[in-house]
Amino acid sequence: MSDADIGLILADIVEEAGRLVLPYWSHGGTVAHTAKADMSPVTIADQEGEKLIVKRLKERFPDIAIVAEEHASEFGTPDAIGDRFFLVDPVDGTKAFMRGDPSFTVNIGLVAGRRPVAGAVCAPASGETWFTTARGAMKRAEGGAASPVQVRPWPKGEAVALISHTMKEETLAKLTAEYGFDLKVAMDSSVKLCRIAEGVADIYPRHGPTSEWDICAAQAVLEAAGGSVGGYQGAEFLYGKADKRFLNEWFVARGG
Repeated sequence: MSDADIGLILADIVEEAGRLVLPYWSHGGTVAHTAKADMSPVTIADQEGEKLIVKRLKERFPDIAIVAEEHASEFGTPDAIGDRFFLVDPVDGTKAFMRGDPSFTVNIGLVAGRRPVAGAVCAPASGETWFTTARGAMKRAEGGAASPVQVRPWPKGEAVALISHTMKEETLAKLTAEYGFDLKVAMDSSVKLCRIAEGVADIYPRHGPTSEWDICAAQAVLEAAGGSVGGYQGAEFLYGKADKRFLNEWFVARGG
C-alpha cells in the first residue's frame, strides 16, 4: 500500500470517531468542558475521540509514532520525533463544536520526510469525509460511494476566501489587498482546506498560530486535489517541529 492510500484506512477511523463525538455535539452549547493549560477548551468528545483514534492507529500501524492533541496538551509534546508519525486532532474547531456550529472536524494525518503524505478529515455534522489515495483526493458522504475532488482555477472576479468568524474588519481589508480575493465566507476548523480541495473556495490565508495537528490531514487532502499550502511569503512549511512544540508559523492554503 502506498502512503497516499493509507488515507483509505484513516477515512474509516475518522468516520468511526465522528460517530462517537457527534452525540455530544447534538447538545449544542451545553456540552461540558474544561480549560487546558493554554486556556483553550477541551470536552469529553475531544478526549473520547482521541482515545478511539489512538487505539485504532496502534492496531493498524503499531510501528508508527502518534502525536495527538489532547495527550500533548496534558503531558507535553515529544522532545524529538522520527521521520514517520501520525498527527491526530480528534475535534478541530472545539469552540464551534461547543456553540453548535457544524464546522468541526476529526483529523488524522501521516507525515513522512517532514511533509503530509496521507490524511483523512471527517465533518461529522454533515456526514462528509475527504481522504487521500494514490489516484488523488476523494470525498464520500455517509453511506455513499467516494468520488474524486479537485481544486478549481482561480475564478477572476469571484475568488472566495475562507476566514475565521472572529476576524476584524481591518485585518480582512489587509488580506483582501494582499491576496486579491473578491468574496469571503467565515468558517471554522480544517474543513476550510477541504472546501478548497473540492473547488468551492480558493484561498485560506492564516496569519496566526496553529498546531501541526490542526491542518496536517487537510493539507494532505488539499495537495492530493492539486492545491498547496505554503509558508507566509513563500517560506518553507514543514512538519515535525518538535523544538517548537509542533507549532506552525503563518501559512496560506490555495487552490488552483
